[in-house]
Amino acid sequence: MTDEEARDQLFRDVSRETQERLTLYHAALVKWQKAINLVAPATLAHAWHRHFLDSAQVFDAAQVSSGRWVDIGSGGGFPGLVCALIAAEKAPDLSFSFVESDIRKCSFLREVARQCDVPIHVFSRRIEDVPPQDAAVLSARALAPLDQLLGFADRHLAKDGVCVFQKGASHLEELESARARWQMEVEIIPSVTAADAAILRIGHIAHA
Repeated sequence: MTDEEARDQLFRDVSRETQERLTLYHAALVKWQKAINLVAPATLAHAWHRHFLDSAQVFDAAQVSSGRWVDIGSGGGFPGLVCALIAAEKAPDLSFSFVESDIRKCSFLREVARQCDVPIHVFSRRIEDVPPQDAAVLSARALAPLDQLLGFADRHLAKDGVCVFQKGASHLEELESARARWQMEVEIIPSVTAADAAILRIGHIAHA
């Protein structure tokens, strides 16, 4: 899939206003990447495929339309900020919070949200230092091993909340390892952007 095809696929499912917001986000990413390493440099030319479409699938996977969505280790805003822009149209009762310790990246997240006129809250802190969030959704991409992510979920996820964690080719091995310490209900959703990747939709998390 080319980057243009990825953009077109994403745009088919959203309104013109959301298309404009996503286009503003893409332009800001290209501009800010010159000063801040928001994404791996080699992926910038394929950002619609590698980052935007890859993140949009997380919104569909969450299957939640209200409550607090907390994106941890947000970096350049993937997947959380893409989901926030889509939710402004499709799930306006969702509120979005982002946890990112790099102050420059926090500034980027706030600036994109301002340009797109979408309200968000950004914690410029380490995940361990953020008060429990009672999140309906907890998302993360390329942040930490699943066992560690479930520790964050144990602190920040509401009782009936769900995690949507993007994982690569080793997701089955990570699941097997995590089950030594955690009980959970897991749905493995194949990624639309990488054949060996998946979204792990996880709920009912408890210590084993």
